[in-house]
Amino acid sequence: MSSISLGSLMHTSSATRLKADRERRRMGTHNLAGRRVLVLGGMGFIGSNLAIRLVSLGARVTIVDSMLPRYGGNLMNIEPVKDRVDINFSDIRDIYSLEYLVKGAQYIFSVAGQTGHLLSMTDPFTDLDVNCRAQLSILECCRKYNREVTIVNASTRQVYGKPFYLPVNEDHPLVPTDVNGINKIASEHYYTLYSKLYGIRCISLRLTNTYGPRQQLRGNEQGFTGIFIRNALTGNRIDIFGDGTQKRDFNYIDDVVDSFILAAENTELESHIYNLGSAKLYTLLDFVNLLHGICPLEYRLIPFPPDHAAIDIGDFQADYSKFSTETGWSPKTNLAEGLAHTVEYFRPRIQGYL
Repeated sequence: MSSISLGSLMHTSSATRLKADRERRRMGTHNLAGRRVLVLGGMGFIGSNLAIRLVSLGARVTIVDSMLPRYGGNLMNIEPVKDRVDINFSDIRDIYSLEYLVKGAQYIFSVAGQTGHLLSMTDPFTDLDVNCRAQLSILECCRKYNREVTIVNASTRQVYGKPFYLPVNEDHPLVPTDVNGINKIASEHYYTLYSKLYGIRCISLRLTNTYGPRQQLRGNEQGFTGIFIRNALTGNRIDIFGDGTQKRDFNYIDDVVDSFILAAENTELESHIYNLGSAKLYTLLDFVNLLHGICPLEYRLIPFPPDHAAIDIGDFQADYSKFSTETGWSPKTNLAEGLAHTVEYFRPRIQGYL
């Protein structure tokens, strides 16, 4: 009589599941169909695009958003699916609401957050509450009421700070230049710890410069892409700090949504933290010149304001090869194409985003 080791059985089972996952993705079917999904921050940029995609995949979506003005929540963002989602207007800092909301959820996309780097320096305690304490509250509620859930957490390349080398992989030292990066590091560790201790499946994706339809255009605290696009569409001059040769990688929102779906569905991921990114770098001048090819604009180069200079990271490019190897993900939309889609979306709706 032949014997089969437990390790062999586990390997066979794992290989079978991986093969099934790959075949399912090849056929265009998804585990998310019919599943109860919670999108925290679902009225904002990333959350609303995620919600729209999830509805198209047949998920049963509940959107949670506090609608705080400076964080980008906008009812226009979910117009295509407003009658096909449940909406809960509450703050992720309200643990009593969270206790109710996480019960029964099979997937949670944690994309609510304070993303302004400069704002994290002028209002550090709010950043701490939203990006750190509230994330711990989410995990505590899941530990108590729903350990079977899968959570995909939106993190940031800001955890690395000024790069020691390019492209930056996940082993790069974490030396953030602002409070936002410190709190995001802490939240990542909370998600990883709760995954290891309590079996809650958690994946954190470190996003780079994400842009596209539904991004926040109001204010000057949420990153330069929104400011540049807003000023181009409203006929205001674009101010570029420094000489404009700073290099960045960019991800179009549809590609980022793809990554969240893959992270949620792929049960074979070997790590808890992954970079997103792009193989191509662009200078800020490249970005503005591509935008200029779509709509008329004016720009000037000005010296860095001291508060911006203190937290600027210089050139940045993320190495996303680990996530690509394990999921097959890679960005499909180049910057010129993505900017064209973005301007096309905002042009007839611009007043609703100012």
